[in-house]
Order: sequence, then structure tokens, then C-alpha cells
Amino acid sequence: MRDLLDGLWRDEDFTAWYPRDGRPGLSPAQLATVCVLQFLLGLSDRQAAEAVRCRIDFKYAMAMELEDPGLHHSVLTDFRDRLAEDGRADRLLDLALMRRKEAGLVRERTMQRTDSTHVLAAVRDLTCLELIAEALRAALEEIAGISPHLLDGLVDEDWGLRYGRPVRLGKNPTKPMTRILATGHDAVRLLEHLYRHGADRASGPRVQALLQIMMQNYHRDAAGRLRWCSAHPHRVHPCSP
Repeated sequence: MRDLLDGLWRDEDFTAWYPRDGRPGLSPAQLATVCVLQFLLGLSDRQAAEAVRCRIDFKYAMAMELEDPGLHHSVLTDFRDRLAEDGRADRLLDLALMRRKEAGLVRERTMQRTDSTHVLAAVRDLTCLELIAEALRAALEEIAGISPHLLDGLVDEDWGLRYGRPVRLGKNPTKPMTRILATGHDAVRLLEHLYRHGADRASGPRVQALLQIMMQNYHRDAAGRLRWCSAHPHRVHPCSP
């Protein structure tokens, strides 16, 4: 697409976005391209700026020289603020679609069938994964703030990597159900660890919320294995043997 179109946008498409006076800034067409790549790859502003600085594919997409130092991550926030004004994002998408059609890269709209059941199931799994992971992270933060010694012997480096920051699923997270079960096992370990130190240790509101989510969404099968099921007729306490 880069070879055929020389980019989806040109700087002239953004003339109305900026004042006529002042010193020249970064190419708005390049910034728009960065925002698209950032969204597709699920990158933060700092990660996107680092990719522009270091990755050849980013430099190629933006028609930059290999030695180009890139941009500061803060400019992406300012550009998105401008993008959010007055329906500009929709107009940019329409412009990109028109140019792709003119280049023969996109055909006119036709009928397309999709398995909506599969799509809805995938979205549900991702929502459930975010729910349980964020609930567990919030409970850990609550305990760390009140009685951090209770986490000794339980929280290790792997837990820090998984729950040390808000969950980031990316655009296409792999094996969400496997991760839902793995996170559920971690939550059970935490709750069992707290109860071994006395039930009063698990009375914080975030821990109680985690326990409620576990009881509503997990059960143990006949073999005692933890399972995810949002509507199971034989719900049991996930920490029960």
C-alpha cells in the first residue's frame, strides 16, 4: 500500500487543523499513520514513539529516513486532541478509503457473512478476562496497602508482571479462556492464603469484591478442577476443596 499510495494521507489534508503562523511542526500525515499503527498494535504513547525511533517497518510506513530520530511521545496526545474535534477522524477515514478504492485496493461494498456467535463469544471472553484480572489486581493493591506482609511467600516476580499494572489485552490476545482459568487459579490461591491467616484478613471491600466475582463466575467440576461458567446450576465456593 505504501508503494501504491505513498501514504494514506498528505500534509495538505490537515491544513485546517493548524494555524498559519508559527514554526513548522511534525508532519501531521506521519502522526496520523503513527496513531493507526499504535491502535493496531495496542501500544502506549511511549511505546509508539520508541517504535518510530527504532523500527524499520514504522519508518517505512511513514516514509522516514533510517537515521530520523523520531518524535516525542507527548505530541501524540496533542494530535489526538485535534483529531477528536469536529468529526475529523471520520473524514480522515473516508479520505483513506477513497484513496484505497482509487488505487484498486478496496472493492465496492458487497454482501459478507460472518459467524456472529463466534465474534460475540470472543468479545465475552475478553471482557471476562479483564474483569477477573482487574479484580485480582485491585485486591492485591488493597492488601499491599493495609497488610503487605500477608503477600510474603505468595506474590513473586511472575505475579508482578501479570498484575503489577492495569491489564492490557491488546487487539488480538491469545487464548483468553486459558488466561481466564489461570487468573482464576491465582485468585483462589490468594483467597486461600488470606483465609489461612484468618477470615478477618479478607474483609477489605476489594477482596470481598474479588470473592463475589469468583463465586459468581467459577465452579469446581466433579474432579475438583476450577472451571469458568457464568450460569452453572451447582455453584460452589471456589476455595472449597
